[in-house]
Amino acid sequence: MPKLAAVLALLASCASPALDEAKLVDLTWAFDRDSVYWPTAQSFELTTVAHGANDQGLWYASNDFRASEHGGTHLDAPIHFAEGRWSSHEIPLRHFIGPARVIDVRAACAADRDHRLSVSDVEAYEARHGALRAGDVVLVHTGWGRFWPNRERYLGSAERGVADNLHFPGIGKDAAELLVERGVELVGIDTASLDHGPTTTFDAHRVLAGANVPGLENVAHLELLPPRGATLIALPMKIRDGTGGPCRIVALLP
Repeated sequence: MPKLAAVLALLASCASPALDEAKLVDLTWAFDRDSVYWPTAQSFELTTVAHGANDQGLWYASNDFRASEHGGTHLDAPIHFAEGRWSSHEIPLRHFIGPARVIDVRAACAADRDHRLSVSDVEAYEARHGALRAGDVVLVHTGWGRFWPNRERYLGSAERGVADNLHFPGIGKDAAELLVERGVELVGIDTASLDHGPTTTFDAHRVLAGANVPGLENVAHLELLPPRGATLIALPMKIRDGTGGPCRIVALLP
């Protein structure tokens, strides 16, 4: 709880008319018809119920929406890949708020679109920016956000209903194990999956979920964050027994 108390104290100190909005960064893609979803998942659909004057001549607007839990900027709850682990509503709040540690692997991903975050990538980051600590939030910056929402470039294939030919970066199994060892409480990435596109076993998901470490996928605008010093706040939809859900993610810059 000390970490959460410190973060809440920081936020309380900012809750005034003097809050510098330039220090707030929105790390969330807007949900719309172009939002990237897994090829086999229900995409986001918005249906207009009302938009205009009602029978009293007063303005009223309302929509219905439907979508998979897993698409756009969203949460992966541990139950998604690990039996008996937390579902969306069971994840303690402390896992959604914490010091953001941004590991930049853009160069490696530009050279290999199937690059997986490695132990050496993590150790190189720690050598430059300090060791990861228990309670940290690790965000993997692949640079893939520059392709959003072009499905062909973002996923490697724009074909719907088939996930057999996807190519984008992710997290390697050994690196996931190291993050668990470090005590990281939340892991995010700016691609469609914690695992790289060609995976069939989703090892990074299984390692992290098995340790009750939630994931964030399709995180936006990581280029706006420093390697360390920002505070991340992720607020997913609280779906009872959910395996994930849409998420609003923001960061407070130092």
